[in-house]
Amino acid sequence: MEVPQLILGNSNKRFSGVTSTMLQTLPEVQKLMPLAVMGHHHLPSGTPTIRFWELVSLRDKTRIFHARRNDEMIQALAARKLGAKIKIIFTSTAQRHHTRFTRWLISQMDGIITTCSAANSYLETPANIVIPHGIDLERYQPPVDKEKAWKSLGFPGDFGIGIFGRVRPSKGIDILVDTAIHVLKNNSNPTVIIVGETTPKFCNYQNRLQAKIERAGLSKRIIFHGKQPSTALPGLFQGMSIVAALSRNEGFGLTVPEAMASGCAVLASHAGAWQDIITDGLHGFTVPVDDLKATQASLEKLLDADLEKMGSAGREHVEMHYTIQREAKSLVNFYQKILHKESSD
Repeated sequence: MEVPQLILGNSNKRFSGVTSTMLQTLPEVQKLMPLAVMGHHHLPSGTPTIRFWELVSLRDKTRIFHARRNDEMIQALAARKLGAKIKIIFTSTAQRHHTRFTRWLISQMDGIITTCSAANSYLETPANIVIPHGIDLERYQPPVDKEKAWKSLGFPGDFGIGIFGRVRPSKGIDILVDTAIHVLKNNSNPTVIIVGETTPKFCNYQNRLQAKIERAGLSKRIIFHGKQPSTALPGLFQGMSIVAALSRNEGFGLTVPEAMASGCAVLASHAGAWQDIITDGLHGFTVPVDDLKATQASLEKLLDADLEKMGSAGREHVEMHYTIQREAKSLVNFYQKILHKESSD
């Protein structure tokens, strides 16, 4: 293994959004900087890894440790206390007030990254830099023909409105269902597809929504499609003309740039990074969190809009600002800045 200049924390056995964003940027960052990951969870075969005591033994020159969780900040601080020569960087995506302990951990960092202006507003001291997440433009791209892509999915209706994410209140699935029940009474063209897992804890939540849909006579127009393999997601995005993202709370929210890259117009709440990403009227619309009337009005506007034009504008915007390559380059530039500051001090 090449001696790493960068150590990436990977402490969580459960696959999460934090894990996903780290793994997506990893190969691009690796092209620019030798790295190793501390923690073997979910790693692609052949990824260089490093154990805690191996990290402690690296004392010949300063390296970067990039933490994305409290556990990883603690691990890095412990390694430094034991002699590891590292500068510690933390990425904060949370849109909530941090606990006193987390604030203390953050105060010990050598550099802070955040992913959007909303997350930055919750930090006591503003981050050193805002680096938005990027997506894989080869994986998510518009279909040659949106209508054919929709028909290939086998759903009824002329076009699709999708929402992607686990079925639970925090994702705002109920807001889309209530909005769709209101809007579809006067518009027979679209079908709403809800893509995502329902865990046992939220089965009653889904059952209540399905009962509401049945009472409205819309069981064939608002469909729970369940959990789908990751390989199926790009095709599902391609088939949708509109993608809704109505979370009540979100860290960053990759669903929106993934949808835009797939040529979809978007309808998103004021959560995550979505207000930073979306220009209202150009790429779709944003609405206040939990605002049913605003969501209904915006969906009605979208149904009267040129969705193909919005989808094309969204793709162009993501190509310019939200690629994995851009994110990786920005990260490595920041790492180098921290290392250069160390060498000049």
